[in-house]
Amino acid sequence: MKIKYLAVLVAAILHWILGGVWYGVLFTNKFIQLIGWDQAKLQQMESQGPGKELGIALIMSLVLCYILAHFVQYTRSTTAMGGAQTAFWLWLGFIVTTNIATVLFEERPMGLFLINISYQFVGCVIAGMILAVWRSREAAEVVAEPA
Repeated sequence: MKIKYLAVLVAAILHWILGGVWYGVLFTNKFIQLIGWDQAKLQQMESQGPGKELGIALIMSLVLCYILAHFVQYTRSTTAMGGAQTAFWLWLGFIVTTNIATVLFEERPMGLFLINISYQFVGCVIAGMILAVWRSREAAEVVAEPA
């Protein structure tokens, strides 16, 4: 099996867009409150523009989805549920466990941890589903042909 690069790109873009919606619409105020940014910090960030941060976030989404694609292949997941399950175990094993240190040692609020890991959960599950069910044009044509 080969990595489906178009699937990786689509999954990464959706993961990245979800991040914008998650932090820019759904949890904006709670995130700002929990991270402790004041009005001066927000104005400073706004004046600098988010270009660099958004670019880095997109690259990180690409890396995440590329690695996830390898695990989806390794587990031979070919259904949405299989892709979601693969993503869940990776999320639990690597994202939750490594990010809890921010609560324990950096004394960040538990609510901030929950916002961050829940974004990664939703984003990884969606990406895992896409990566598992994506078919190349050749594979789709073979499936579509009558026996």
